[in-house]
Amino acid sequence: MTDLQYQLDLLKAINNKLAESERMYKLIVERASLSFIYYSKENDQYVSMGSFKKVFGFDITDHGDLERFFSNFDPSKESRVREVFFSENFSKNEESIDTLDSYGKRWFRIICTKLYDNDELTDKVIKIIDITRDMSRNEELLYMAYFDSLTGIYNRNYFITLLDGFIADAKDNGDKVALITIDIDDFKKVNDGLGMIIGDEYLQQFGSYLKEFQDDRVLVSHLSNDIFALGIYNPYGDYSVDSFINRIRKRLVEPFKMSSGQEVNVSVSFSISEYPDSGDAALTLINCGDIAMFRAKTLGNNQIVYFDAKMLEDFMSNVNLENKLSDAVLNHRFEVYFQPQYHADNQTLRGFEALIRWKDDEKGFIPPSEFIPIAEKNGSIIPIGNYVLDRSVRQYAVWRDMYDVDFTMSINISAVQYKREDFVDNVISVIKKYDVNPQNIELEITESILIDDFELVSNKLKVLRDFGIKISLDDFGTGYSSLSYLMKMPIDTLKIDKTFVDSVLSDNSTRIILDSILNMSHNMGFESIAEGVESENQYNYLNDKGCNVIQGFLLGKPLPAGEIQKVLEQAANSQS
Repeated sequence: MTDLQYQLDLLKAINNKLAESERMYKLIVERASLSFIYYSKENDQYVSMGSFKKVFGFDITDHGDLERFFSNFDPSKESRVREVFFSENFSKNEESIDTLDSYGKRWFRIICTKLYDNDELTDKVIKIIDITRDMSRNEELLYMAYFDSLTGIYNRNYFITLLDGFIADAKDNGDKVALITIDIDDFKKVNDGLGMIIGDEYLQQFGSYLKEFQDDRVLVSHLSNDIFALGIYNPYGDYSVDSFINRIRKRLVEPFKMSSGQEVNVSVSFSISEYPDSGDAALTLINCGDIAMFRAKTLGNNQIVYFDAKMLEDFMSNVNLENKLSDAVLNHRFEVYFQPQYHADNQTLRGFEALIRWKDDEKGFIPPSEFIPIAEKNGSIIPIGNYVLDRSVRQYAVWRDMYDVDFTMSINISAVQYKREDFVDNVISVIKKYDVNPQNIELEITESILIDDFELVSNKLKVLRDFGIKISLDDFGTGYSSLSYLMKMPIDTLKIDKTFVDSVLSDNSTRIILDSILNMSHNMGFESIAEGVESENQYNYLNDKGCNVIQGFLLGKPLPAGEIQKVLEQAANSQS
């Protein structure tokens, strides 16, 4: 090689080295807001740069400082960090690792960029990025994926995953798994009466109490607003369903004390479903528990209901009926029947009670006692009630014009209808629409309407009564029957329930009650109507005791509008 060639090659090598150094320098300067450690193999020296001292509180100038840097990390990560720093055998130029600063509990990502000259390492730049904020966000997302944000116990989704794990183990070992669903009774009253802040705090305290049960055989979850659950592996002995229910009930004897000083005392209802009897998946057990809880709520508060096959059959029947009901509402498959009412003393027509009837193509006539509760629950009672009101008042107008007969049309009103703000205006609007004298329209309400908000109910009834509409208190004696209500309520009629009429001739206690109702009704100036009268003996007894009006199969069954002609013709002849 000539001297000239040697000099050219040397110059080229120097230029390449300068270019690499310039690249390294540019990399460090551009990232000066970050922390760096630069290593020069030629000098075997590590030097910290950028914001390193600001973050870690010291500079690195020798290997002792580097050891100090390593000691800040979690012991489980230290060997990996050292490998990133010292290894020269990585096939790629960049290696990264997430690790934890043990002093400040901060997370960093370490990226090592290595430069080679003919496969020989010459320089390294270790970039240290603070990712604490990102990790905190990840931890928060991870927490949200597993735990309920209000109570801190397992959320529904993760509980289902863990419960499925219990069931899988039970399948392998021939064991059982029990699910206890816990529903706080009347929790809406806590929120409405004390406020949602108190309600949330109660849920937190109740959830914390249940969390004490959690161990390797018990899972605890907040399934939804006021519903909690315990999943129990092998529910025997101290882990039996009865054991947990008894412990919870014992705790609930004493109220939970809120941070505000208020004491909240509630009861809970329990439903129980089990693997393998109720199903072989967590979601199935939860659904079965929901069905059993639905049954518990129909029985009242503080109930315990075990799921069984008959319950599922009844539930599916109700679901089928609800679907049919929705179709019936949508396609107007209802009809209004009319049952005549007669004055007891002379058997002249007093009027008719309008009764909803539904004839299904498959099941035939479905009793109102079956579908009305469903309609009230799902809200379809509103269009049904509006339909009955409109058809009844319109039919009254038709018969009035055809037969020139003075009579009363009684129409049942659901509590759900009554609570609507537009109820009073709607009733008055329908009466005006068909140009009917409001004094010939009677609205029948049940005692249950009075309980929720007596003042509001009374005010609405007063508006209707001032307009001229009669008010009848239906099924009197079967509900709350508070005399204070009767003294304050703007009503005209007491309607005695069929259960009293059925046994009045055979049961002395019933006779005493019924006689008292009739005497009270007479003394307070109310008209009395006995429904369900089916025999001459019942009729004679009621007439002798001063009952004003008789309604029942003895004098007339409910009939469709087209079959009322004979009744009205007789009434017209008797009034002429």
